[in-house]
Amino acid sequence: MCVMVMSNGQSRRALVCSSSSEPRPVPLCVMLQCFKRLQQPSSCQRTLSALDSLYEINQNVRNMKPLEYSILAGRLSQIKEELRQGVKKPYQEMLDVYMGDPHKGGVKPLSFVRQVLAACLYPELVNSSKLPVDVRQRAQRLLSRCDGGSVGSYTATRGIPEIVLRVSEFITRRDGGVPSNPENIFLSPGSQWSLSKILNALANPESSPRNGVLSPVPCHNTTAMSVTGLGADVVPYYLSEEQGWELQVEELHRALESAKGVCNPVALYVVNPGNPDGHVQSRKSMQEVIRFVSEKRLFLLADEVYQDYVFGENSEFLSYKRVLSEMGPPLSDTVELASFHSASKGLMGECGLRTGYMELVNLDPAVMKHILTMFSTDTCAPVLGQIALDLMLNPPQPGEPSYPLYHMETQNIKNTLAGNVKRAVEVVNSLPGLCCQPLEGGAFVFPRVYLPPSFIQKAKKAGLEPDTFYCCRLLEEAGLLVGPGFEYGQKEGTYHIRFCILTSAEIMEEVLRRLTCFQKQFMKEFS
Repeated sequence: MCVMVMSNGQSRRALVCSSSSEPRPVPLCVMLQCFKRLQQPSSCQRTLSALDSLYEINQNVRNMKPLEYSILAGRLSQIKEELRQGVKKPYQEMLDVYMGDPHKGGVKPLSFVRQVLAACLYPELVNSSKLPVDVRQRAQRLLSRCDGGSVGSYTATRGIPEIVLRVSEFITRRDGGVPSNPENIFLSPGSQWSLSKILNALANPESSPRNGVLSPVPCHNTTAMSVTGLGADVVPYYLSEEQGWELQVEELHRALESAKGVCNPVALYVVNPGNPDGHVQSRKSMQEVIRFVSEKRLFLLADEVYQDYVFGENSEFLSYKRVLSEMGPPLSDTVELASFHSASKGLMGECGLRTGYMELVNLDPAVMKHILTMFSTDTCAPVLGQIALDLMLNPPQPGEPSYPLYHMETQNIKNTLAGNVKRAVEVVNSLPGLCCQPLEGGAFVFPRVYLPPSFIQKAKKAGLEPDTFYCCRLLEEAGLLVGPGFEYGQKEGTYHIRFCILTSAEIMEEVLRRLTCFQKQFMKEFS
């Protein structure tokens, strides 16, 4: 028996055929099982040399769990190809809101950013009257800081010194005057890259018991993969969904106690605003976290990449560095902190340029030398990304030629996001079987999905997690790609989906329309 794909002009279907029967359609669950198997080497491919190679791979790397996304992305590619070949489906194009990628979601790039980048890439534009004067001046200034006047040159390990200085000035402004030392700032190819570097410094693969990192549940999956890949253990602490995904210090104590005899926790990782949950921490909550890490002698890792996306009426973004500083000695002088921000997640959403920054607080100077050495192994962050980061943190000011257009474009993005948040929560909470907590910040909606027992049984028979199976159905029947809650972690017996709200208003409306149609039909089928 074999699995094949055939086309009859009207539809394209997965078929099972054998020498003794006519082709017949394959159920979705069988198709997905086959796809999962195709991702693994067949028995005939597993030669002795291949097995030898497998056992030579770092055990920590082998312990990293594959993403559920691989199943969905594989089928997404197949459906796109089917649509290109004219196969009839209930939709004409796919909608992918799995990741936080604003430009993919229809958000337009900022004119000022792209104009400066264009002039830096093609310096003859610096003398062109087609670009605003402040654009040409900024490009000329940035190019003068690049060796050879070219963005194709390497930079210092920390980044272009003037950009590093301007990052520190931004941090000081943001934090109400709390000083920031450029020597404590490192530019990197994205926030997750620098986070993995710090984890590498904290996690000793030879320690016994193994080191551990307290990490929130739910949480974006790349952090857990990094921790596991470095030979450390993820120690989960659960955010309170019933309290709007609040971080409760009592849960931190429970998680730390659970690690006894299993691993030795060395750090606490927090995400504020939350991903995927959208919670924004209060000052009181952050103070409790700071006292906790001080008491337990943990390194504090603060992922703050969504700081530009705060829209709750009573919510305000405060950096952990600011709160720590304003708590005063001895905490402000002793708690070790690394905080992260990214050009991918600011209002300009330049995900593909891959640059962020990390600021370190209260690290011993001897340790800082080793951090610099570790960063120097990758020479420098992408130069265009460094420039984009500078433009994000130091945008046009009132009175400058580019300011009116920049202000209009950024205000449109903020208004669209606020509208998307309101619509997404309203629509999701109006649907049977779905429930979403109020959103205060971040880039995602993370509603709970109440799956019927009969559907859960079907998912188990298909060899898939229930919410992954739900996402497969949504992809197949509505052409909508979202993320399963299993990928981000969730309490036993609960199920969720995640989708990005950093889209145009038109795309968000279509996402919600498809979700509504699917969910109503889904509940009818399994009621």
